[in-house]
Amino acid sequence: MRAAELLTQVRTTWLQRVSVSLARGTGARQPFGQQLERFYDCLQQAVTSGNPAWLDSILLEWTGSPTLTDLQQQKNNVSELLTKIISITNDVAIENLAEQDALDLLTTITPFYTYALEKTARLEMEARVNYISNELIEMQQKLERLDKTKSNFISVAAHELKTPLTLIEGYAAMMRDSVSKDGNHQIDTLLTGVNTGIQRLRAIIDDMIDVSVIDNNLLSLNMQPLWLSHLFEILQRDLENVTRERHLDLEFKPFEGSELWIYADTERLYQAFYNVLTNAIKYTPDHGRITIDGRMLPGFIEITVTDTGIGISPENQAVIFEKFGQVGRANLHSSGKTKFKGGGPGLGLPITRGIIEAHGGTIWVESDGYDEEKCPGSKFHILIPARTEATDPKIAKLFGKLEKAQPEPDGKENPSTDASAP
Repeated sequence: MRAAELLTQVRTTWLQRVSVSLARGTGARQPFGQQLERFYDCLQQAVTSGNPAWLDSILLEWTGSPTLTDLQQQKNNVSELLTKIISITNDVAIENLAEQDALDLLTTITPFYTYALEKTARLEMEARVNYISNELIEMQQKLERLDKTKSNFISVAAHELKTPLTLIEGYAAMMRDSVSKDGNHQIDTLLTGVNTGIQRLRAIIDDMIDVSVIDNNLLSLNMQPLWLSHLFEILQRDLENVTRERHLDLEFKPFEGSELWIYADTERLYQAFYNVLTNAIKYTPDHGRITIDGRMLPGFIEITVTDTGIGISPENQAVIFEKFGQVGRANLHSSGKTKFKGGGPGLGLPITRGIIEAHGGTIWVESDGYDEEKCPGSKFHILIPARTEATDPKIAKLFGKLEKAQPEPDGKENPSTDASAP
């Protein structure tokens, strides 16, 4: 074949030119020259047979061992090498062959060089993708270990703090009894402050334990029949002093599904909605409004908690459901759990999400953004499965009795004023 003969004719010149141009230092030229001879042999075989696959072995070898630095810096060393080889081949052909011979040679070998470039680019891309995939897997494993370590720390710290806190609480109670007999009102006032601090610290520890339980998938639910309307009435009553102090209007709007007997954990749902409402109270300025509303959906009850507060920026609407996910600068928060922009460990909403998801539901928030002057507000959406049957036979039997005892349309009967059944 004419092209194969022309390749043999320029072989020596080509090897020398490429070796001198691309190998740095005399010591590097000998091993590099051997690699070039192999490449040239493969090229000649490919041209002679018309099959570019003859180049595969040398290309696989060249692209099969990229350095860590090459991968990190996303260098395509072999592709760059082939590009330079193609350029040198053009120069050597033009300088050492007649014009027509040079044109014939370059026209013949160009498809083989194109094949080599495409294959090399694909191999180098695959190597880089594998490297990035392995890096991501390793990073994910590190994050999982870090999250597990953090969860273990929270669990251990919470349980270790509970014992000394109980001792402090006990001694404070004994001191108060002793002071009450002596009539020392000043010390009694100080002990009242200590007791308030103990209660706040106990609430934080309880939250830490709940977070640990949720993280380790150990949250167990005590499913009972309940009315959501009763649950919201209790929440309104429990938060009455706070809303009165802050001049906030907390309104519950009866909706379809609020009077439906459903099967859920009353105490945990109370905790979840309490966290959402206190969060709304914290970020709603005085004289604002918080509204509880909802609707029935196929298989679910959707409850919404809407406030006229300062809102949540889009980038923080997912953060607030993560552990210790606080919005804004912590040093600018006021003290107090229900004061405007009150501080806290950032565990309430993560616990709420864990409780709602344990029920088979979900929670998310909508807001037009954060603005302390315009107060665009926030709207929390909570989906609760509308379960009307109990899986426990004993509870199911009780549940059936309670359904029969539901009030008639004229309201003559009312079996309970509590959120859950007796």
